[in-house]
Amino acid sequence: MQLQTQTKVAIEASNLSFSYEKQIVLEDIHFQIKEKEFLAIIGPNGGGKSTLLKLILGINTLQKGKINIFNEPHTQQTQYIGYVPQNTNINTTFPISVLEVVMMGQNSLKQRIFGYKEKEKQQAYDALEKVNMREFASNTISELSGGQRQRVFIARALFSNPKILLLDEPTSSVDIQWSKQVYETLKTLNKEITVVVVSHDISVILQYATRAFHINKKLVNHGLDHIKNNFEHHDTHVCEVELLEMLGASRC
Repeated sequence: MQLQTQTKVAIEASNLSFSYEKQIVLEDIHFQIKEKEFLAIIGPNGGGKSTLLKLILGINTLQKGKINIFNEPHTQQTQYIGYVPQNTNINTTFPISVLEVVMMGQNSLKQRIFGYKEKEKQQAYDALEKVNMREFASNTISELSGGQRQRVFIARALFSNPKILLLDEPTSSVDIQWSKQVYETLKTLNKEITVVVVSHDISVILQYATRAFHINKKLVNHGLDHIKNNFEHHDTHVCEVELLEMLGASRC
């Protein structure tokens, strides 16, 4: 008889609270994210979504509670996480090649006195292949469209072969056509890695995510079947407020 493989917990948080000075941003957060889930995090601006990602990454120091990555303290496991911030801090007018941008995603902090090794270049090509951008490796980043640049930034996050990919509003600066292509890329990547996306894009919830968190200081964990069933034949635009009401969350 064949034994079923138990799905691993990729990220687990318990008793998590965080404040900026005296302002509470997150309060008593508990959750588990399974390996190879596609999780969407939604909620109002200032509700704590980006702060949660920064805590997972160790950018912000924990004040209360704990976070584990694959059952180990999160600060010891950051090598397993790729991150695409909302602000990529790349000067798109600077004459840097797509391949060089991707190689900036290395975890190593060693100074590059003699440039990159061939092995690292191959890793960068492989990352670009995963997001269907290898043919643009020699282009400068300024020559790309907004959606193409986003896929390059995803490739940069994939450079070190992470098991978890965190993205903060990855399509906020691109049009609908490119947004769809970015999420199709994430859907493909999700076959191999865990994807966590902070987004106001409802298409993420309805078409790509397997689960959703609504965060406004506190967290509500949602399944998606009832949402998809209700909106299956909904042809008009769905705004975030409508979705949150369907989830049973308060208005933003």
